[in-house]
Amino acid sequence: MSRESGNSYEEVTGMVLRSTPAGEYDRRVVLLTREKGRISAFARGARKPGSPLMGPASPFAFGRFRLFAGRSSYLLLEARIDEYFQELRADVLAACYASYFTEVSEYVSRENQDGSAQLLLLYQALQALRSPRLSPRLTRCIFEIRTVILQGEYPGLGEGERLHPAAMQALSHIETSPNKGLFGIGLAEEALTDLEAWSRRVIRRSLEHDFSSLAILEMMTDGVGNS
Repeated sequence: MSRESGNSYEEVTGMVLRSTPAGEYDRRVVLLTREKGRISAFARGARKPGSPLMGPASPFAFGRFRLFAGRSSYLLLEARIDEYFQELRADVLAACYASYFTEVSEYVSRENQDGSAQLLLLYQALQALRSPRLSPRLTRCIFEIRTVILQGEYPGLGEGERLHPAAMQALSHIETSPNKGLFGIGLAEEALTDLEAWSRRVIRRSLEHDFSSLAILEMMTDGVGNS
């Protein structure tokens, strides 16, 4: 934090989880930050054509954000964006997955708490969605299970519960793998279907929340093959 002319400024590393209109020209953004967890900020003039805040106030924008810490809210002053994930916004199905991941991250994160682990997981999940080699269905499973693990709510397999052998191996990888290489696995259809069913049960039981983006995602993928 720095102080200029008696005012308080902060720089944080984070990603825009949500961006909504505010007033005639502004936007309100929800950020997941490494340093301060989930925070909200107003981006004044971000909806004006040519505004330097138009891009940084967009969903999935990741980088360094400079904020003014007011008495009751933050103002977004400027940003250095490393990733916009524009190709995800251009692909309807990928955007649905990414929106679900950001909504989950907003729900599980807290203000003024270390958000580094969930931020890294979210960043890696969006990177995985970019890759044509990686199944978005499996990416979703990994993201869901790892999120529950980070929340300390992970039940593990109960007594007598069994999955397809390959799904069991994938589950062990998700539970124990370091961040590097977490998403770089593949599964055949039968094992993936089994892991999906397990992942759905775990996240519903652990988070007990209805995500609006999930309803849209499942409508998009129902009966389409979900490659």
